[in-house]
Amino acid sequence: MTMHAVSAVSGELHDTEVPAPEPQAHDLLVRVEAVSVNPVDVKTLRAAHPDPRILGFDAAGTVVAVGPEVSRFTVGDAVYYCGDYTRPGANADLHAVDERLVGHKPASLSFAEAAAMPLTTLTAAEALFDHLGAGPSTTGTLLVVGASGGVGSILVQLARRLTGLRVIGTASRPESREWVAGLGAHEVVDHRDLGATVRAVAPDGVDAIISAYTDVPVLADLLRPWGHLVAIDGSHHDVGPLKPGSQTFHWEYVFARPAHRMPDMARQGDLLEQVSGELDAGRLRGTATRFIPGLTASGLREAYEAVGSGRMLGKLVVHR
Repeated sequence: MTMHAVSAVSGELHDTEVPAPEPQAHDLLVRVEAVSVNPVDVKTLRAAHPDPRILGFDAAGTVVAVGPEVSRFTVGDAVYYCGDYTRPGANADLHAVDERLVGHKPASLSFAEAAAMPLTTLTAAEALFDHLGAGPSTTGTLLVVGASGGVGSILVQLARRLTGLRVIGTASRPESREWVAGLGAHEVVDHRDLGATVRAVAPDGVDAIISAYTDVPVLADLLRPWGHLVAIDGSHHDVGPLKPGSQTFHWEYVFARPAHRMPDMARQGDLLEQVSGELDAGRLRGTATRFIPGLTASGLREAYEAVGSGRMLGKLVVHR
């Protein structure tokens, strides 16, 4: 049995026919209804690997088959998930994914709206709850650098909804500042002059930073002693400026749990179930802002170009 997929080859996207995946023991086989494009997709495409690869690391769809050891889902379930970077992606008619990474789709969201959520939600949740250990009783000040982007758009909401942190978000354009304020940030500052604008609202600095664009010397200066910096960008960083303040540097990489088959990889599915409930209760809101029809090479090219521009507000989704 073959299926349509969009393959990345040497920096280009192509419509192809490939064998349909066979679900492994813990796998769901999902008919993909929508995918969201993230910077990781764009960076992987730009790496121009000569071997064909199916990208797509954010998806929503319907379960059409299950592996023999699946216990949480049945055929017909509507699901959403981030998936596993070490396996073929979801830019295809059918996609196999480990059930431990999957959540039931929020009933209040369409497939396209739901596809915008998993990767950024898991990145934000792991940064906030697993790396920083934040919870309902956590106080202090959190700086979110890149608050109008995909991760920032859900991170601001999670921090406001599920912690006691004061949230400062960065944005520069009028529309992005309005977006971040609408998500619940206590303060919105201009990241083009980050040091001065943060100090204007937090003269003594901040307790923690989660950053999509990590300039360690600037952020170390804004971070209080014994503070924590969580980086979600893919650059190499000199963490030396953090030493004088005994500040801690964390890498957040959403694919670490599935790639290393960590014993707690089911936490990703659990987090998506929790967020699904919060979305259905109206306590969180979706972050999709743009939709492109057509799960084809043409539709995905348009999406990759938009995300690669670095000016996206919220998330972009490609759907059937």
